Order: sequence, then structure tokens, then C-alpha cells
Amino acid sequence: MVNVGILGATGYTALELMKILVNHPEAKLTALTSRQEGSPPVSAVHPSLTGRLDIRCEDLKPAEVAARAEFVFCALPHVASMAVVPDLIAAGCRVIDLSADYRLTDPAVYAQWYGHIHTDPGRLSSTPYGLPELFAERIKPATLVANPGCYTSTSILGLAPAICGGFVEPTGIIIDAKSGVSGAGRTPKLNTLYSECNESFSAYSVGTHRHMPEIEQVLSDASGAQVEVLFTPHLVPMDRGILATIYAKPKRPVTQDELLAEYRRFYAGKPFVRVVDHLPVTKDSANTNFCDITVRVVKGRVVIVACLDNLIKGASGVAIQNLNLMAGFPETMGLLPCGR
Repeated sequence: MVNVGILGATGYTALELMKILVNHPEAKLTALTSRQEGSPPVSAVHPSLTGRLDIRCEDLKPAEVAARAEFVFCALPHVASMAVVPDLIAAGCRVIDLSADYRLTDPAVYAQWYGHIHTDPGRLSSTPYGLPELFAERIKPATLVANPGCYTSTSILGLAPAICGGFVEPTGIIIDAKSGVSGAGRTPKLNTLYSECNESFSAYSVGTHRHMPEIEQVLSDASGAQVEVLFTPHLVPMDRGILATIYAKPKRPVTQDELLAEYRRFYAGKPFVRVVDHLPVTKDSANTNFCDITVRVVKGRVVIVACLDNLIKGASGVAIQNLNLMAGFPETMGLLPCGR
């Protein structure tokens, strides 16, 4: 049994973490932090946890969290996360950071895309990217893991077999991705208000989205090729889910059956990736830790369709996979059966 803390307990990803952890047989939640006044019970912040979790949200310092927890999920915004992670590690915690602060390996690239100077640059090059399907062996011994984001997980899992297997050109890749509104977080924003986004469909951050260099970096690392993508996200008026349609140019003539066979080989033994024959839809992976992927060959192009639940496989579910690997538990512990 390991004791676990969550920093930033008021958001959607923290709620999903708690829903999973209350049923995890080897993890006990012992610390939740927030800056809300009065140290409210977590059920006052997340009413769905009423009768399921009896713990308060407190404004705790890193040392106070470390006194209660061996493992800490940091569910804080970028910049805020790197301000506390060094203190948590110094106090003896092993940390799974759900922000973007440790995903990019170059501090100059981080500053370019996030508009802030990184205050803990020495850890960037040594922090493993927390996508177990690609980097499980790096994650197991780690003190700090950079948990991936939802768009990046969908895109990277969708592309990795094709790029690593040398089936497609690593440049000229187009990723057309759509996300539910929960991907924008729980803090109110004008464009995610009901009257603004309901019955509407929009692209955003065209050519400027922060996940683009992350996708390129991770796929380049995994494949050994210099990967370049054009990533365009869209907001869809639904609560949760991401679907990405990805277009790539094959290096040589290839059939759909050949690609599907390679995808199944690549993800053999990876319990949370389902390579399917049908075109996946977001409802099939909603509220689960599965990523569903299929491949088509159309007019000389490879078309990959991948989808997952942005709050679970795209955030909190993969964070639990990382906890399990770091703690020496079976990777699926607390996550199967997936439906909740």
C-alpha cells in the first residue's frame, strides 16, 4: 500500500484521479491540496464523491504533503507546477506531473511556447515522458514523470507504429483533432461558456498550439527520425473525448491490412490500446482508459483515426498507469475493468 497526494484537487483531472484511486487496492489518498478557504471536505468541491471519499482539501506546503504521501500527483497549471516539484522531490516524494512543465526537454523551446522562463531546467532532459506504451522502462525507476496531455497522447499513439516502423514519411503529417469542452479545464472561460460553444464547432490555435512541439519531440525520440507535424485542434460541444484524424504520406506502397497488422504487433501486450477494424467513435472510449485506433489507405495516403477520453486516458488514467509502474504494481491495477 502506498500513500498518495494530489496537488490542485479542484479540477476535472483531479476528480478523475480520485474516482480511480478510491477503488485502487494498493493506493490510499492521504493529502489533497487547494487554496479554498476553510479546508472544505472534498465532497463539497466535488459532490459526486459524497460518501466515497472522506478527506479535506487543505492549503499544504510541499513538506507537509511529503510527510503524508510517498507519491504525489501534481495537477497544477503550468508554471505553478515547476514552483513546487523541486521541493516535493527534495522532501522525498516521487512525482507525476500532469502539467506541461516537464514535457519539453529544451528550456528554450518551453520559453518559446509557454512564454515563461523555466525555473527548474536541469530536470528537463532527464524526466521521462509518461506514456507507458512507449517508455515504460524509463518510467519505472523515475522520481519525476511528465504525464502526457490528451491531444498529445491521441496523436502520438496514433502515429507511433507507422513512424517507428518506417511506413510513413516523418514530415508533412497533418493532425486534425477535436476535443470536448472539459479539455479546457474547470476554470470558466468565455469561449467555453454554454451559450458560446453549444451548437458550434471551431478551430483554435492554428499553427500555434503548444502541443505541436511536444508531439514532434516525443515521436522523434521514439522513432529516431526528425518528425514534423501540422496540428490543428478544434472545440466540439460535448463534455469529453478526443478524436484525431491523421494524414501521412507512405514511404512505399502499403495496404490497410499490412498497417493494421503492424499496429496490432506494435501494441501487443499494451492493455489500453485497442486496434480496431471499424472507425472508432468517442462514445466507445468515454469513461475508460482505452485508446481506440484504426488505419485506412486512401488515394495513396495513410489515414489514421484515434480517439480516447481526454480526462482519463488523456490525463488521469495514464497517470495511474505511471503510478503503477513506478510503485511496482501491475500496470492495469485500479483501471480494469475500465467502465465506471
